[in-house]
Amino acid sequence: MKQLLFLLFVGLIASSCIKNNSDPAWLEVTKWSLVANPNSENQTGELTHNFSEAWVYIDDKIVGVFEVPFKIPILQSGNVNIKIYPAIKNNGIAATKKIYPFVEVFEVNANLMQNQTLTLNPITRYVSVTKFWIEDFEDPAVKIITDPNSQTALSQGSDPLILEYGNNYGEVNLNLTDSTWVAFTEQLPYIQIGKEVYLEIDYYNTNALITGLIAISPSSVINNQNVQLNPQDPASVKWKKIYIDLKEVVSNSSAQADFRISFQALIDSNDSEGKIVLDNIKVVYF
Repeated sequence: MKQLLFLLFVGLIASSCIKNNSDPAWLEVTKWSLVANPNSENQTGELTHNFSEAWVYIDDKIVGVFEVPFKIPILQSGNVNIKIYPAIKNNGIAATKKIYPFVEVFEVNANLMQNQTLTLNPITRYVSVTKFWIEDFEDPAVKIITDPNSQTALSQGSDPLILEYGNNYGEVNLNLTDSTWVAFTEQLPYIQIGKEVYLEIDYYNTNALITGLIAISPSSVINNQNVQLNPQDPASVKWKKIYIDLKEVVSNSSAQADFRISFQALIDSNDSEGKIVLDNIKVVYF
């Protein structure tokens, strides 16, 4: 909250200054691009992203946080250093904009000129040491296990009307008979407590889906339900991407715990059928 109030204060100061300075320089940012890092130590999978925000610094002083694309006035001119940090809606919440810790800052030295617009198309890439657990449904052996109590299971699909990435996706179809889906991933690699860790999911759904993190220790099994992916209208359903922050859940678990991602879905009230399509499921960590 303090951070948000500070940014609002910065915006108010900037607005006031613009009224007293009718000839600012302008900075325009069009969209983010995520590209491969040739120095990456691990396979990154499909390079999908939803960097919807940008933290902007000029000469290491914060200008503000903006939703991409944007065009903003800059109240200085001449040679400057510009840093733009890729940011996300943390857990899909619009009010929680956070710099994504696994990708690089975009930095450029530029000459700002009054009444002229500098247009940037920022590029970022995963930091080379970033680690990944990936399920992209491209291999016959899927790393998601159906719970014995589940009424339906996930299958691989390739409908060209839905397909967006690669050759396959994971699909769950719910109806009044097969009305529940419960599943979990294979055991994840070792995740260090206190380090950044995120779950990335590309999804296309007309039914709600609850994600969670199962912590299995010698004395307990706890399913920490985390974030719900809300259903979309079947008439306008499209692919979306979400970044789910797992750091706190991991940190609150036993140091001896093993982890799995969990999925739970019940056919939505008043619906006779629902579809959940998933792709590029990644656990991203250091």
